Amino acid sequence: MRTSARLLRLLGLLQLHREWAGADLAARLEVDVRTVRRDVDRLRDLGYPVHSTPGVAGGYRLGAGAALPPLLLDDEEAVAVAVSLSTAAGGTVTGIEETSVRALMKLEQVLPARLRHRVDSLRSVTLPLGGGVSAVDPARLTVIAAACRDTEKLRFAYAAGDGTATERRVEPLKLACTGRRWYLLAWDVDKAAWRTFRVDRITDEPRIAGRFTPREPPAADLGAYLTRQLSSAPYRYQCRVKLHAPASRIAELVGASIGEVEPIDEHTCRLHAGGSRIDEIPFYLARFGCDFEVEDPPELAAHVRELAARFGRAG
Repeated sequence: MRTSARLLRLLGLLQLHREWAGADLAARLEVDVRTVRRDVDRLRDLGYPVHSTPGVAGGYRLGAGAALPPLLLDDEEAVAVAVSLSTAAGGTVTGIEETSVRALMKLEQVLPARLRHRVDSLRSVTLPLGGGVSAVDPARLTVIAAACRDTEKLRFAYAAGDGTATERRVEPLKLACTGRRWYLLAWDVDKAAWRTFRVDRITDEPRIAGRFTPREPPAADLGAYLTRQLSSAPYRYQCRVKLHAPASRIAELVGASIGEVEPIDEHTCRLHAGGSRIDEIPFYLARFGCDFEVEDPPELAAHVRELAARFGRAG
């Protein structure tokens, strides 16, 4: 690569990890370690705060400096972008929440202290108006996202659905957003199992608790895994229903935290979902406006037959 292209590639790598070994950067850039050192010096000359640690285990990391590096943003623009990303991370613009957290994490990494203080001040006097869903502090999201990226353990106080308070120690893997609710997929150290946590139920500021070696993820397709966890695992009744409608139409009506739609053929699909009360599920199924067959559980099939008979008598 030409020097300018290599510098941009190096800057992108430094933004991905908290610390890189010189040899690893050299391998990624396909150059020698001496060239990496020269390129790091060039970035410093441009105003990027690249810190280095000596020794065999040393490396390079991108830190916050006394001035904002040349991002083609002045102070006012940098604050505006950070606040806008915080707002978007809260779910005010559907579909960009996770992207906003990643961008905000990169920006806050290099914001000088004076600008970070202004951003925090604006957040503190901004009142989000949601539709009944608990708001999540974007600053908390960036802490969790950085821990996922840097393989750092987290400790936090957590309130279960029944209000029980617990102290959790986790190895975070992924953040996920469904609508305006955020979830953390992590390995629970004390329970020795993968767990999904609602971020709005974390009742204090997550604290870094050392590094960890990444584990094998619970599934190859984490998106499908999280959908199953969020739509079924928290509920008492696990339901499987065959719907006589195309999967594409049903998927438009089913959110990731509600259920998983499995195509069967061109005209039918299967819904995997859950419910806390058996009498609520038939009314949810009725909104799809199509015929359906309950495959599981038997209690749901019996309740649907009872409702059908009751409505038949009413006519």
